[in-house]
Amino acid sequence: MTDAPWWRGAVTYQIYPRSFLDTNGDGVGDLPGIIDRLDYVAGLGVDAIWIAPFFKSPMADFGYDIADYRDVDPLFGTLADFDRLLAKAHALGLKVMIDQVLSHTSAEHAWFRESRESRDNPKADWYVWADAKDDGSAPNNWLSLFGGSAWQWEPRRGQYYLHNFLTSQPDLNFYHPDVRAAILDSVRFWLDKGVDGFRLDAINFCFHDRELRDNPPKPKEKRTGRGFSPDNPYAFQYHYYNNTRPENLAFLGELRALMDRYPGAATLGEISSEDSLATMAEYTRPGRLHMGYSFELLTDDFSAAHIRGTVQALEAQMTDGWPCWAISNHDVERVLTRWGRGRPSAQLANLLTAMVCSLRGSVCVYQGEELGLTEAELPYEALQDPYGIAFWPQFKGRDGCRTPMPWSDVDAQAGFSGGMPWLPVPAEHHALAVSRQEADPHSVLNGFRRFMHWRKSQPALRWGDIAFIDTAEPVLAFTRRLAGQTVLVAFNLADAEVAIDLPAELGEQQPLDGHGLVAGRLDGRRLHLPGHGAWFASVA
Repeated sequence: MTDAPWWRGAVTYQIYPRSFLDTNGDGVGDLPGIIDRLDYVAGLGVDAIWIAPFFKSPMADFGYDIADYRDVDPLFGTLADFDRLLAKAHALGLKVMIDQVLSHTSAEHAWFRESRESRDNPKADWYVWADAKDDGSAPNNWLSLFGGSAWQWEPRRGQYYLHNFLTSQPDLNFYHPDVRAAILDSVRFWLDKGVDGFRLDAINFCFHDRELRDNPPKPKEKRTGRGFSPDNPYAFQYHYYNNTRPENLAFLGELRALMDRYPGAATLGEISSEDSLATMAEYTRPGRLHMGYSFELLTDDFSAAHIRGTVQALEAQMTDGWPCWAISNHDVERVLTRWGRGRPSAQLANLLTAMVCSLRGSVCVYQGEELGLTEAELPYEALQDPYGIAFWPQFKGRDGCRTPMPWSDVDAQAGFSGGMPWLPVPAEHHALAVSRQEADPHSVLNGFRRFMHWRKSQPALRWGDIAFIDTAEPVLAFTRRLAGQTVLVAFNLADAEVAIDLPAELGEQQPLDGHGLVAGRLDGRRLHLPGHGAWFASVA
């Protein structure tokens, strides 16, 4: 499997530029800050970086509202800075993936400014416009993820436009061939620069139902979602008509045809639908996306049954594609708080990293996971996220996982900035700063590095098939098999010691050392796992 494409089994480190490192003292991280810390990232043992949006934007949604797909916002630097970043990353052996937000733009994009002026201008049909109902109300009942109707009135045209997210993020009309061509041309711009791939934000939102049919109501007992809470009105509907439309598959084919002209370039689609696992399987079939990931492990459920059931459900459907797993990102509560259940520890942090990196697929880890950062508790006055401000206090938004990276414990801003950071640095994160953890051989950071480098020596963990062993809570156990090598993996998800009997048919086991986790011990067929302990063994 040494000839596998780079992205299969890769670990990609997600960088949220605003919060990584500020080099000019304005309180916001920038591209030179990423350049400055690329040696640190390469030293983690990861294979690639994914950089969240740094394009020109009014920052209503902190870069996910793009005003120019082909330019860097001055807040983050310049195109020349990006070129330097790309060159240094490649020199260090790191692949570079960047976010692409294709389904919608900023209301400040030149395309939308032209489109909204009249119903007969050259870009009049580049966005989703619709007439009001006879009583003046919105064209249908579609809702925005960020609250309220997904339709906004535009007096210049006397029509409504669609926005699945903020009102300042109008949806493009992907039925228009010129829109698809323009979007693909923007993607080509970055491929020509030499990027290694794209993380595709909300990729299943590109097309809408042409008939604008109402979404059906969802019964109260089924109001669960990924990326939104049950009390968000968005959860009150089945979203059959405003996203995940069948027409999207043809566009994915167009995108893949472009990608195939750049050998080695990969796509990773973010998918949140009524059945995200089924959509992942559908979107990663031959001729479509290279990888897909969903919010299925970005939930509060930290049980062996949930993790096992999620992976098995995907494995049953994804016969051709390749999954990507994440347990943290810039949109959800940090995993050590979410799954730590009030008792975060270095041991648990390293167990979680090892667990997700042992599943079949590729992995995205979010900046700060390697430090064991917990979710920041921010007062309302400090919030920046429009999502959190709209739904406060039941939902506090995404700022708590976006606070600045703590590089040093010797100054008030933790080495992130010489100015006032855009979000405060939590007091408890100072003790988790990189400078302090570097010196501690038992730190989360050094445990993360140890496991990542060890994983590279285990082909079965990177590329092998997966088969789960039926174990009771809190043990998650499975085998990974590749080319005659079988590795048994077991994790104790609880902090108290447990013992389980392994199936006799597994055969003889030889413990694998060097992973750095607290290891279990085997007594005959009985496996003893310490709290948050792990077992890796080669099976004859």
